[in-house]
Amino acid sequence: MTTSVAAIQMVSGNDVETNLARAKVLIAQAAERGAQLLVLPEAFALFISQEQQQLGASEAGPRPRVRTFLAEQAALHKVWIVGGTIPVLDEIAIPEKAEKGDAANASKNSAKARPRAASFLIDASGREVARYDKMHLFDVDVNDKQGSYRESNTFAPGDAVVTVPTPFGCVGMAVCYDLRFPELFQQLRLQGAEVIVVPSAFTRKTGLAHWLPLLRARAIETQCYFIGANQGGEHSATRHTSGGSVIVDSWGTVLAESAFGESVITATIDLEKLKRERGTMPVIQHRRFDIALK
Repeated sequence: MTTSVAAIQMVSGNDVETNLARAKVLIAQAAERGAQLLVLPEAFALFISQEQQQLGASEAGPRPRVRTFLAEQAALHKVWIVGGTIPVLDEIAIPEKAEKGDAANASKNSAKARPRAASFLIDASGREVARYDKMHLFDVDVNDKQGSYRESNTFAPGDAVVTVPTPFGCVGMAVCYDLRFPELFQQLRLQGAEVIVVPSAFTRKTGLAHWLPLLRARAIETQCYFIGANQGGEHSATRHTSGGSVIVDSWGTVLAESAFGESVITATIDLEKLKRERGTMPVIQHRRFDIALK
């Protein structure tokens, strides 16, 4: 079975409506090229803004702007969409009959709560079929203009490995910094993943050095197709991302690749080819973690 897939690269800013307008154009381009599974980059709707918690509270409420947009676009074009990441501040319930002090404490805790960087998989009817919360947070010092990154100051980490069956094979979900932790991808493979999606916003410095090698390594190790949708440009005077969105097959071959700036890349994935490769090199069956290390 073959499927056309797309990685959408953006240069998102701090205005949600502007970002969604650009995403709308790029989604339409991908759909026009015949892509059936589309992947948006990390933080596609809101980038490096102090309003992540505010948007996260809205996205957890009854009228979420970004989640509604994703559902509408998927249904309009009859495609599956991986919605990059958006902040979702899951609600902290305040009992209706709580004492004033209890309600005040709950409200205070809510104000301190951090949203999770949630990646939603939307089917062609506009239904949310899976959600993955970014597990590994980027708390790193990088020798670039930004210098220090402390993602945990803004977001809370996820704690679940997510795979989901789709018409295009079993999809495993990951985000950006997750790429540096091969154990996660081995778990995705053990749970049946055949295609792994990685919305990202790699820094310019780390991305130019490590983005493609990490994606190819994870693809080879897991014998999965990878769709890496990255941010790719200058978002502020200090925050630059590396671009290079890419689709890689299970042999580590690059099927399509971007440079910098906005772009849409597409490629065809072939699950029958994937099965043949796994059959001739049965890596999973050869694992020897039953042997204790001395």
